[in-house]
Amino acid sequence: MSESFTTAAVIGAGTIGLSWTALFAGHGLEVRVTDPRPDLAEAVEAALTAAAPQLAARGLDVRGIADRVRLADDVAEAVRGADVVQENGPEDVVFKRELFATLVREAPAHALLLSSSSAIPATAFTGELDDASRVVIGHPFNPPHLVPLVEVVPGARTGEETVARAVEFYRSVGRTPVVERKEIPGFVGNRLQNALSREALYLVEQGVVSPAELDTVVVNSLGLRWSTVGPFLGAHLGGGPGGYRHMAEHIGASMQRMWDGLGTPEQGPEQTEALIEAVENAYGHRSYAELTEERDRRQIAVLSALRPTDNATEENPR
Repeated sequence: MSESFTTAAVIGAGTIGLSWTALFAGHGLEVRVTDPRPDLAEAVEAALTAAAPQLAARGLDVRGIADRVRLADDVAEAVRGADVVQENGPEDVVFKRELFATLVREAPAHALLLSSSSAIPATAFTGELDDASRVVIGHPFNPPHLVPLVEVVPGARTGEETVARAVEFYRSVGRTPVVERKEIPGFVGNRLQNALSREALYLVEQGVVSPAELDTVVVNSLGLRWSTVGPFLGAHLGGGPGGYRHMAEHIGASMQRMWDGLGTPEQGPEQTEALIEAVENAYGHRSYAELTEERDRRQIAVLSALRPTDNATEENPR
């Protein structure tokens, strides 16, 4: 299947929506953005200005990128004639249920209806829709114009063709889609992230390390490793020539004992305030703009190093 996607509607212009806008426009799509925020024009202009050199560093021709973006007064105007709709609203089931009812009614019958939902599965807000077959989760990682992964998660009523088209669309804009076979709150990426975050909170709470020291551990070990191989391949290689079998048979029992000893952070008001202050002490002296610029610059460097294997995904999406 090969399809031409030419027009995208971005519903919601927060951090994620603005990043999607830049990515879609950078790949030559006509983009219509809508959001009730009063500073929408300024926010879109700032996002495109910041993202253009980053997209250019990834080999895209960003000349005239701003000319491909138009602001829409409401959802109906934004989705008129769209091939793709990317929703980026609040993590609220009622909000998404009402919004997607509008999208089903107002968007063209062929339009993909994609949700950037971070944790809520599609089935939770599509059960009452007249047509839920073209609704599917397309969950990115921040910022989606740089981080390649998109978790494509079909709901109970999502059509097979919709899943295949969503995979094709995300690949067409340089993303790496992974189709997840079962709905689960938080999907895969956020569940993994939260599992690590839980132990990180515990270690800081127990005084083992500071937030900055824990970040240093991750950046200089697990983060470095996981930028090139995932946990299973990393473990397979960690077993030497004997691979994952050797690893499981020789240190599996000790790893199990470690799992049993993983902590549960208290995170009461006192502990939460102490953690907030510790993170602010570590990073609060630098602005958000400075920190994100450094993050994005480093991520671009990693992505450039990984470019030969970009978008290495299974041919069969489901």
